[in-house]
Amino acid sequence: MIAGVGPGSSPADYEAVGVPFEQRWQRFDEAARLLKALLQPGGGRGQWHLLLRAAGQAVPGAAATPRRPAVDRKLGLSSRLGPRRLSWRWLACSAYNTTPETFAAAMKLLGRELERQARPTGDFPNALVTMWVWITSKHPDAERVLSEVVGPLVRKDPDELRGRICVGSAHECAELLTRYARAGCQRVHFWPVGDERRQIELIATEVMPRVRG
Repeated sequence: MIAGVGPGSSPADYEAVGVPFEQRWQRFDEAARLLKALLQPGGGRGQWHLLLRAAGQAVPGAAATPRRPAVDRKLGLSSRLGPRRLSWRWLACSAYNTTPETFAAAMKLLGRELERQARPTGDFPNALVTMWVWITSKHPDAERVLSEVVGPLVRKDPDELRGRICVGSAHECAELLTRYARAGCQRVHFWPVGDERRQIELIATEVMPRVRG
């Protein structure tokens, strides 16, 4: 199992549950520590009631001992890189929140931090997640998906999404993925917005063969 975790980037999400957005990194650090504790005998506790605390008390017997080695943990692109977080593997945030240029800059930052810690830089996996996909040769169809489907879903203006996600022709999508490949991206997690079987076929037959590393 691969557990992809991160603090999120939407203040509205935090407001909805009554948690200060400014506390997201402190809470995330604690949640990450407790998540790892859940996978070990004995569990743990933290400052906030996350995972192992309820009404100020540790939850009795809250531990999950895996039958196989530890879960492969991955972390978000927006993370402030530091010694504790680099004990995790690195995973980029949703494609609509970044660009190939931002990805490349983050990879350089990650490389410098790994070098500072005398750790190898070549075996640190990365990926790009939530790459929304709608491959179509019809420009009006692509604009419809941006404005009526993905835009409302992620609460972003279509202008912010255009060119950031794989909505458009196979050539346009391959060009975007090529830029990510050249930025050092190793893997992309696609999310078709409909007609999944057909879209997956188009990714495999029309898009990926055109991607250049």
